[in-house]
Amino acid sequence: MSRLRLPRRPPLRVWVWTAATLAVVVVAGLLWRGSDAAATTSTTAAAPTAVTGTPAAALEVAWSAAPTGPAPDRVVESGRLVLALADGFRVVDPATGDEAWRYTRANARLCGVTTVSGRVVALFSTGGRCNEMVAFDAGTGVRTWYRSAGFAADVTLSSTQGIVLARSAGGVATVDPIGNGTRWRYEVPGGCRLTDAVVGSSGVAVLQRCGDDASSAVLFDGLDGTQLWSRDLGVPRARLTGADRLVGVAAGDALQVLSPADGATLQDLPLPAAEADGPLHQAGADDAVLVWARDTVVVLDAASGALRWSAPAVGLPAVDGGGKTPDGAVLVPEDGAFVRRLLATGDEVSRSTTPAGAPVGGRAAVVGPTVVLASTEQVTAYR
Repeated sequence: MSRLRLPRRPPLRVWVWTAATLAVVVVAGLLWRGSDAAATTSTTAAAPTAVTGTPAAALEVAWSAAPTGPAPDRVVESGRLVLALADGFRVVDPATGDEAWRYTRANARLCGVTTVSGRVVALFSTGGRCNEMVAFDAGTGVRTWYRSAGFAADVTLSSTQGIVLARSAGGVATVDPIGNGTRWRYEVPGGCRLTDAVVGSSGVAVLQRCGDDASSAVLFDGLDGTQLWSRDLGVPRARLTGADRLVGVAAGDALQVLSPADGATLQDLPLPAAEADGPLHQAGADDAVLVWARDTVVVLDAASGALRWSAPAVGLPAVDGGGKTPDGAVLVPEDGAFVRRLLATGDEVSRSTTPAGAPVGGRAAVVGPTVVLASTEQVTAYR
């Protein structure tokens, strides 16, 4: 009778190999669960179709949303609208509010987001500093570049064509939104602090204060960082309205209009009195400069700074995209209407009525028949 043969045990090396493989799988799973990739939600979309049409004579609220993160200075780009979240942003159809694409990171904080040159550029913090920057095609959500960054935790983003401005209390830096390189940096001198900074077609304007001295304004070339001029404002506290064509400074109850050539005061215009500081906006259009402050839009001649006209408004008029018409009219947001006024004279051309209760202190934008009014607290679309 033959003996029953028992199965042979695998060699020790097989057990060691199996245990090592299982360990690698477990570690890989744990690393994945804690990785940036696992924490990131990134979607894309087909490019938006061209939108035609103009706002109707009577508009209703199509949708409304409140940003939960640092809202961009301009929300509309390439036919899409950006809504900031604490951990990223959603990009939606301006007409419907329906989501087209998104980018969020559960393990990071959104420091800032801006739209420019067909891009959405966002800055994130994965620790104390704002250390990661990423850009996307605004229409499709396809990522165009990523880079590490070394910005302070209090940094904010803004932009103008071809330039992204990162601003913190210690200084400013500019980034190329297409090629992702840092163009130049400026750090305030020791004992000084930066109190405001804006970017526009005339360059990068900053306000700084050293000790108890009066505030000074400095203008830099936006592309290479060359200092163009510096001047003492003669007041301890001031804020910039913008640097598009002219440099605007709000100090007390006055708007100082400075020349981009040498910083000379072109005009000193009164502003309505206010109990507290509010948002300030500025934009250029043709041969004019529009400034919004304290529920008023002020339209200036871009060459001389002379006042052309002013009118009550809840925010900055729409001048980009479909905001300005061939006859030279801009869409001025009022509470209860969007009014087209001639840029040269302020005369009313037409109006589109709306329900009362518009967001105050934002910017208007036009996308075909849709008008968007966006502030840091509320984005409302009208159709």
